[in-house]
Amino acid sequence: MDKIQRWHQLLQLLKARRYPVARTVIEDALEVSTATAKRIIRDMRNYGVPIKTSRDPHGYYYDHSVAFELPGVWFTPGELTALITAHELLASAEPSLLTNSLAPLKAKLDKLLTMEHLGRGELPKRVRIIRLAGRGPGLCFAEIAQALVERKQLQFDYHGRSKNDVSARQVSPQRLIHYRDNWYLDAWCHHGKGLRSFALDRVRNARVTAKAAKEIADAKLHEHFATSYGIFAGSPIGTARLVFSAHRAQWVADELWHPKQVGAYLADGRYQLDIAYSDTRELVMDILKHGPDVEVVSPAALREEVRTKLAVALEQYAHAHRASSTLAQARAVD
Repeated sequence: MDKIQRWHQLLQLLKARRYPVARTVIEDALEVSTATAKRIIRDMRNYGVPIKTSRDPHGYYYDHSVAFELPGVWFTPGELTALITAHELLASAEPSLLTNSLAPLKAKLDKLLTMEHLGRGELPKRVRIIRLAGRGPGLCFAEIAQALVERKQLQFDYHGRSKNDVSARQVSPQRLIHYRDNWYLDAWCHHGKGLRSFALDRVRNARVTAKAAKEIADAKLHEHFATSYGIFAGSPIGTARLVFSAHRAQWVADELWHPKQVGAYLADGRYQLDIAYSDTRELVMDILKHGPDVEVVSPAALREEVRTKLAVALEQYAHAHRASSTLAQARAVD
């Protein structure tokens, strides 16, 4: 438990009791040893908290005659990370979205971050969250969020990248996903009669309807969207076994590719990683970025797909090299 959380817990305990609280009760409430309990009380007194000692009955009590209050909002490291991340996301939101929907929330976060124990506004200046290749929330974030909260069906035009076509959709929104600096909507598609993910930046002309949204159980959503690698949903079609070089293992062994991944060091220092997947597109991109430091051991189909893409890339460089050599030779002859 965080130190300040313990301070608040002890303060609430003392304020709630009409009589002095024995040290053993404090130890049990805070789940700490005698030495730790004494140190907490000492540190709080040094900070100015009016904790007094009673000899009959023996214990500790809060002196209500002294005007004192701990700051009302303190954060654990995890909570602080979430706060800064939310502030950064709001700061980079679409202007129209911020003006219409999220301005009050951003104002509250701004106020929190100017509190004394957060450096009076210094913290946001000293923390950078760098987003790479994010496409933004698109033009229809407000309508999508409205349908999601009000549990209404949503109509929109969707421009799919794979086929480069536009299709009319009617969906029951289930949840918004912020993944790799991009926004997605998980929804039940009434045209496709199944669960689908839609990139928000490809949604156009969104309209909230009066029809109630179809509700999908959380367990089914998890089974469909969270059991395979990356943003592509569906039941796994295979498990990729990847082996990383001993050098690259220093990073990959600490990375979370999927909550159900299985990783282990090999005897020679290399790192083996097993990941279930339902679609190869995102997985192959992440494999390729490691270049010669990773090998796809199995399945054979995934290994061949990666090998083919590497061969095509190598041929592109070979072709460019041949063309450059031919041009150099022609200039030499001239």
